[in-house]
Amino acid sequence: MCGIIGYTGFSNATGILLKGLKSLEYRGYDSAGIAVHNENESKVLVTKCKGRVEALAQKCTDIKGNSGVGHTRWATHGEVSDCNSHPHKFGAVTLVHNGIIENYEAIRNQLGIEDKLKSQTDSEIVSALIDTYYAKSKSPEKAIIKAVKEIKGTYALGVMFDDIENTIFAVRNVSPIVCCQNENGSYIASDIVAIGEYSKDYFVLPELTIAKITGDKIEISDFSGNEVTPDYMKLDWDINDSGKKEFPFYMEKEIHEQPNVIEKTISFRIKDGLPDFGIDGVDDSIFTDCDSITVIACGTAMHSGLIGKHIIEKLCAVPVNVQMASEYMYNEPIINDKTLVICVSQSGETIDTLEALKYARKRGARSLSIVNVKGSTIARESENVIYTNAGPEIAVASTKAYTTQVAVFYLICAKMAYLRGRMSVDECREFINELKKVPLAVKEILEQSDKIHHLSNSLLTSEHTFMIGRGLDYPTLLEASLKLKEISYIHSEAFASGELKHGTIALITAKTPVIALLTQDKLMSKQISNIREVQSRGASVIKFIKKSLAKDTECDFELPDLKDDFMAIPSITAMQLLAYYVSSDKGLDVDKPRNLAKVVTVE
Repeated sequence: MCGIIGYTGFSNATGILLKGLKSLEYRGYDSAGIAVHNENESKVLVTKCKGRVEALAQKCTDIKGNSGVGHTRWATHGEVSDCNSHPHKFGAVTLVHNGIIENYEAIRNQLGIEDKLKSQTDSEIVSALIDTYYAKSKSPEKAIIKAVKEIKGTYALGVMFDDIENTIFAVRNVSPIVCCQNENGSYIASDIVAIGEYSKDYFVLPELTIAKITGDKIEISDFSGNEVTPDYMKLDWDINDSGKKEFPFYMEKEIHEQPNVIEKTISFRIKDGLPDFGIDGVDDSIFTDCDSITVIACGTAMHSGLIGKHIIEKLCAVPVNVQMASEYMYNEPIINDKTLVICVSQSGETIDTLEALKYARKRGARSLSIVNVKGSTIARESENVIYTNAGPEIAVASTKAYTTQVAVFYLICAKMAYLRGRMSVDECREFINELKKVPLAVKEILEQSDKIHHLSNSLLTSEHTFMIGRGLDYPTLLEASLKLKEISYIHSEAFASGELKHGTIALITAKTPVIALLTQDKLMSKQISNIREVQSRGASVIKFIKKSLAKDTECDFELPDLKDDFMAIPSITAMQLLAYYVSSDKGLDVDKPRNLAKVVTVE
């Protein structure tokens, strides 16, 4: 959840660090700080404060030095305060930390330093532990390695020493660190977004190795001192695409990018009109040798799995379970070598999903991950990976990552149905042809965004909103409801319409806003009956209806016509816009909703 940036080279570090921290704001944070090695004083100077990076920048106008580390903190241990902000310094050691140290109290008691600590954090304990070993060995590598061997938990550490100029040391376990170089120096970060402008070539620091980073080289060795050569990757999107361009918020920009990224995700995975994962290196056996599928994910990614479940069970006749990653390991799941586990994560770093993946693999399950970030931890831990090609998603509320995940599930469904003989060649090509219409359907909705903006006005003063749908519309509304509450702070709940009479309808009173989604032909008459039920209790209903179904029904917004099974992506696009306009018209920070982080790296 926290963000790390580091630079050492031949320019003033302060500006580079502050710029990197701005790039990492989307991950969520409550405080920020930098540490820069000051050559005149021969020590590392720390500047930090609670609040936004802008507040930090005002305190950093006179800081000079050619190496440093920076950090955006999301509070886990200790309240939000200046002293709990990172970086932390103890003795000669200054560090930034992403992750969580489970045995920090035991280490603190072992060192007997409680009266010397300045913060309430687990991270300061790590700097104290490294300082203790450094005082004895005077070897930074030995001190760091000995310290992290005592640590239980997850960590990405950027470490500096007062008496070692222009050098940063980095080490990690689970939590990510990416590195790159150019003629101006060397860079590390928790996310390639922060340093991608400096080089297209980068690598993920291997776990349980230590990097010594100077301006002209990055040396990596394992904990036994053996040299390690990292695997370089190439950034395959333009860093300029990560800006807002003409849009006031990243979320609106990312909603409007969906036609392009959906088309990009599916187009090079279609060969001769059929789904093809050859470019991903995914063997057909993964789709034919399983008896069941378990989708493991959190939040929005889990909702994409619910769409996958709907279409795979219908067209492939393979049972699909969708599990919350945070609960998966603790529910004693049934797993064997005939289980295909599909993990879904935008960042590829979601800690609950990662741990669930490891758990499933240890018990014999085959694995496939759907992620957006190349080289991410989940991608590396999985046997097979399909990248969504959504490009950088900066807004905390996921939009284009979600729709590209759903697009991948459509491809998986078609591939599996074809391989298992549930679809003929012609039927599979017909399915793919319908999928190829989705980007145009999304574009059609975006062209009518003003109509959705108008509809959003009725929700601005609402405290509660309900959403109702049947069949495929229900999981779509689960995601729509999440979007509305996470960025507008309106309490919103989605329900399968048929369940209203089993208790929920008691909450419907006069003027209660209800959003109804109607895209499923076979369920249309039943959904109309459910709408009348809430209208008879005085509810104010906003109806989003597929064009071909809207002829004889009062409709507030007509959705483009696609076959029923393909309406999930156009429908959610309309709902994303609805949530966006409510939030922006309320004057909220759409991209950085309160209490939320983009990347969840602690359980």
